[in-house]
Amino acid sequence: MRKMNDDMIRNKVGVMLLCLLLFSAEAMAQSASSIKINEVLVINEDNYLDDYGKRNAWIELYNSSAGSVDIHGCYLTNDKNDLKKYPIPKGDILTRIKPGQHILFWADGQPSRGTFHLNFTLDPSRENYIALFDADGKTLIDEVVIPAGQRADISYGRLVDGGEAWGVLGRVTPSTNNLTLDSNDRIDHLKNNDPVGIGMTLTAMLVVFSALLLLFIVFKNIGKAAIEVSKRNAKKAAGTPDISTAAGTGEVSGEIIAAISAALHEVAEDAHDIESTVLTITKVARNYSPWSSKIYTLREAPKK
Repeated sequence: MRKMNDDMIRNKVGVMLLCLLLFSAEAMAQSASSIKINEVLVINEDNYLDDYGKRNAWIELYNSSAGSVDIHGCYLTNDKNDLKKYPIPKGDILTRIKPGQHILFWADGQPSRGTFHLNFTLDPSRENYIALFDADGKTLIDEVVIPAGQRADISYGRLVDGGEAWGVLGRVTPSTNNLTLDSNDRIDHLKNNDPVGIGMTLTAMLVVFSALLLLFIVFKNIGKAAIEVSKRNAKKAAGTPDISTAAGTGEVSGEIIAAISAALHEVAEDAHDIESTVLTITKVARNYSPWSSKIYTLREAPKK
């Protein structure tokens, strides 16, 4: 009974810890502090189209964290006196931003068109203040002031996604990285210093040769070790004493001494035994015939 109670207590504690872990993970996932206002296009004349085929100003948000963040319940605004101007609706799965991903809001003043259509617009004739506030409507997550005099179809954003520096971007990149690496510094450096490829060829050959040499040494040592193990196992199977082992200890076993003594005794005996070198042949007389003799088949001996 006591054991059952202990098991029940442990199960309850495990369930509570699991619930706490899930709650903590969910709480971390809901934190919007890592969301950044990443890029803004004020004048859209010949640029990106929304889901209604219209061209309007847009605001891009970026998730700079390593976990997904849901921004539902947060607020976007262009008015410092109205921090809750546009509440981001709840219940839309698309408000969840994956790590390193972007999300786009249209500043078209038509929130009836969906979650990502704001209830305010941007004025190209003056500075535009844009801010993102947390679900409490008071905690500032990020803000930016877009300078006046923006050019058509030229966006203003962070030079590197989630970075600190802002500026006029060379190209508009809605829902994509502001900085795209079209080249690799190491490859460019190699091309400049080794245009023909001789250095790369020699390096590759050196690597292959070194690998083959290393394999040769390894397999050679493995072969030697295998041979020694085979010899040792053969001696053990034949029952032959390991003389090298006894010699290594500086002592000779009694079995070896007995064998040597017996051999010396036999040699001494053979040296004084002259008869052992003489071959004697003695004629053996047989009074009977072999079993096939005729005397065993006749009742009387033939008369002469």
